[in-house]
Amino acid sequence: QGGNNAGHTVVVDGKEYDFHLFPSGIINPKAISFIAQLNYSSLYLLTGLKDWEKRLIISDRAHIVFDFHQAVDGLQEVQRQAQEGKNIGTTKKGIGPTYSSKAARTGLRICDLLSDFDEFSSRFKNLAQQYKSMFPTLEIDIEGQLKKLKGYAEKIRPMVRDGVYFMYEALHGSPKKILVEGANAALLDIDFGTYPFVTSSNCTVGGVCTGLGVPPQHVGDVYGVVKAYTTRVGIGAFPTEQINEIGDLLQSRGHEWGVTTGRKRRCGWLDLVILKYAHMINGFTALALTKLDILDVLDEIKIGVAYKLGGKRIPYFP
Repeated sequence: QGGNNAGHTVVVDGKEYDFHLFPSGIINPKAISFIAQLNYSSLYLLTGLKDWEKRLIISDRAHIVFDFHQAVDGLQEVQRQAQEGKNIGTTKKGIGPTYSSKAARTGLRICDLLSDFDEFSSRFKNLAQQYKSMFPTLEIDIEGQLKKLKGYAEKIRPMVRDGVYFMYEALHGSPKKILVEGANAALLDIDFGTYPFVTSSNCTVGGVCTGLGVPPQHVGDVYGVVKAYTTRVGIGAFPTEQINEIGDLLQSRGHEWGVTTGRKRRCGWLDLVILKYAHMINGFTALALTKLDILDVLDEIKIGVAYKLGGKRIPYFP
């Protein structure tokens, strides 16, 4: 689920990598990486990794994020700010508009790009015109984009496979270790997150089934990754946020910047209510607690343990 809106910083052998689209496993020369969602423009920005093309597979069913999707994402944020006085705080990577195209059944997928290019071009033009009619200030170089896309099609063609069959073979062939990496956090889930300040996809464990075509019985261990304090990029509910020197300390010591946006992350104490809520939805079999060392300099560490609604403690996340 998702696309190049999620930023994952990975450090291996002292070298730092910032991934926005690639599975983190692309670093491992023994692992095959599989992408189920795709932004075509990100593929050829990967440097410093040897033979990565040979160990990357792209699903033929992956939707394509076009440049005009990204432009519209920015225009929508400006509109929200003007109309409501606040925006959602998206990464402006075109993810929301691409999911809108997908839900409206006007989206284009990798299989479309790699089959009949005349048919693809016709549908691309129709989609571009739809957005131009909605956003009169939007400028799209249709012919230039199509030329670029045709070039990308030939570059990625060797990597594209039938995604469902690829996963089926991986699950039923010779025994393998399969690790699924999700983009974004549980509280950004479109259904279960802090709506409307969420992403456009299901980034809870159900995304494994809907995003990859993996039957539920094949989902084994579920690892929750949580920091020893809470952070958030962009606006939205944050009860334990510390808008003071504590928040500043966590932000600076933890190097809390959005990997994709470069924005400062908002910081606060660990919120066990949202952690329990994430567990209710995902059923963690283990937790990976990170960044404990950031708290080393504090004499006192606080933790959010409960929410009150109307003066009474509640056992759920409202």
